[in-house]
Amino acid sequence: MATVAEFTLSSERFPLGTIFAKLPDVTVYLERVIPDANGTVPYFWVRGTQTDSILEQFSEHPGVRDIRLVDSIGDEYLMRCQWVAEHDGVLDALLDPEVVLLSAIGTTQEWTFEIRGESRESIAKFRQYCHDHDVPITLTELHALRPLEAQNDLTEKQRDALILAFNRGYFDTPRRATLQEVADEFGISQQALASRLRRGNRRLIQNALIESSP
Repeated sequence: MATVAEFTLSSERFPLGTIFAKLPDVTVYLERVIPDANGTVPYFWVRGTQTDSILEQFSEHPGVRDIRLVDSIGDEYLMRCQWVAEHDGVLDALLDPEVVLLSAIGTTQEWTFEIRGESRESIAKFRQYCHDHDVPITLTELHALRPLEAQNDLTEKQRDALILAFNRGYFDTPRRATLQEVADEFGISQQALASRLRRGNRRLIQNALIESSP
């Protein structure tokens, strides 16, 4: 049965995490990863800085080749680059055809990933690959994919996160609570909460606007 797993990885152990060395206030969302003859090519969104700063930061990394701007929306920039094989880390593991990247968000401390495997064995294989290649991921959630009609329902953690953030005024303008303040009430990291809110909002939009549209 298809299985969904959530895991975390320290930013310093993830290739894209190098952007935080000099740009600690940015947030990065990994969009997708595609294979390339000379390594892997990640596409990722960066929010909280300017394009020149992103290019400058990554151009100094020995593993990066040919980084470029693909698109921009407001203050968010979609970037792509070629990551050479010896610096791939978890990026290479995400190329496994039995694993689908659902979401990945990173801040200065850690990355939170959500992936879907064809089976529990696929997730186990992914974890073993990371272990064998010295990629210290920490599994935080594992559950079987629910039936088709329920796939877009929120998980309990996502529902609780959205309700508390709403009640505390995180979605108000101006905000009455910060992401960190809401995260502190759960006893989790800011990036873990941001990941839950992002995935929860995605499922709400898909369920309310996409699946219900004619």
